[in-house]
Amino acid sequence: MFKKLKDKLGVVKEAISSTIDRKAANASVEEEPKKDKKKKVGVVKRAKTLIVERELILDENDLEGPLWDLEMALLESDVALPVAEGIINSVKGELVGVHKKVRADTSDIVETALRNALIGVMSKEMFDLDDFIANATKPVTIIFTGVNGTGKTTTIAKIASRLKAAGYSVVIASGDTFRAGATEQMEKHAERIGVKLIKHQHGGDPAAVVYDAVQHAKAQHRDVVLADTAGRMHTNVNLMDQLEKICRVTPPDLVIFVDEAVAGNDAVERAREFNAIVPVGGSILTKVDMDSKGGAAISIAHITGKPILFLGTGQKYEDFMKFDAGWYVDQLFE
Repeated sequence: MFKKLKDKLGVVKEAISSTIDRKAANASVEEEPKKDKKKKVGVVKRAKTLIVERELILDENDLEGPLWDLEMALLESDVALPVAEGIINSVKGELVGVHKKVRADTSDIVETALRNALIGVMSKEMFDLDDFIANATKPVTIIFTGVNGTGKTTTIAKIASRLKAAGYSVVIASGDTFRAGATEQMEKHAERIGVKLIKHQHGGDPAAVVYDAVQHAKAQHRDVVLADTAGRMHTNVNLMDQLEKICRVTPPDLVIFVDEAVAGNDAVERAREFNAIVPVGGSILTKVDMDSKGGAAISIAHITGKPILFLGTGQKYEDFMKFDAGWYVDQLFE
């Protein structure tokens, strides 16, 4: 998992550490810094730290080459450009001007800066689905959207199973009336989990399915409605209009965007487009166990301004975990 990005971060971490250590070895208090527009550290302060405190102060020029390598590594791992730039600025902000003991372990300083930058871009907006459902007026209506073949139906089943295990009563709305076999697939999941399924005939109005499911949940005092919708490309105007209609007829409490981690930058762009049509409250990434790059999770939360809620790590209902930015970054440095 994330092997490519893990390897690239290891190389960049070593490059930055080597640059810093090389500067420490060659440091000279008589060296007058060149004048340029980049952030520099005064010669008096540099002399004091080297002579009195035996510390080294880093400036932007020291990091220019390694940070360029870091940006390229992030882009090659499907991290979106504005997100990569944000990470670079964060690392730069943490390292430039830092006081580094001449004999201290440079690797720890660099890894901490990288970790903080990565966690920062993934943790801008925190949201706990369990707390949300526990405190919301019932029934809670959640609509799932995304493109075809990303594991949306299985993801809904995983959440239904998880909610039922937590003691909630669940209704599933089979709002994908477009794809042949979609209702039958959802029906099998509902039977296996033991939850109610509301369905209409193939080709029916999905807005009516979701509406009926919510009315059933209200009448039967059910806690949560999980509404499937047809997988659609963000460029399909008719299906995007249909999604907008579903949300207009039955305004949801939450819209969740589902895509696969292995889609990389495509997933990031689709998240942006879906969020523009029907604002999403959070995202779920599937097939994380198959993702060698790891960039999608780093980018989607930043691009949409909404958090990643869960990660799908396999086909079984239990192959599902709450997203934790700290855990994710740990996988990149383990």
